[in-house]
Amino acid sequence: MKSLLEYRFLIPLVLFLGFAPFFPQPHIVEKIRMLLAGTLKRPIDIFDLVWHAWPFVLLAYRIIRDIRPTG
Repeated sequence: MKSLLEYRFLIPLVLFLGFAPFFPQPHIVEKIRMLLAGTLKRPIDIFDLVWHAWPFVLLAYRIIRDIRPTG
């Protein structure tokens, strides 16, 4: 599991899965706009938001873990 949290794995994952598809706009951007507008109601849209957001969550976890002082 530790190898899955390495930056060399997480950064490409965020770039490709997190931002896919790239045209006309990334799904994560579309779903966040829907969430803010209150139109994110269909289960497929909620799943799509979670699917495209989990790489960002893992990367944030790794960054926080690395900058947090040990002890």
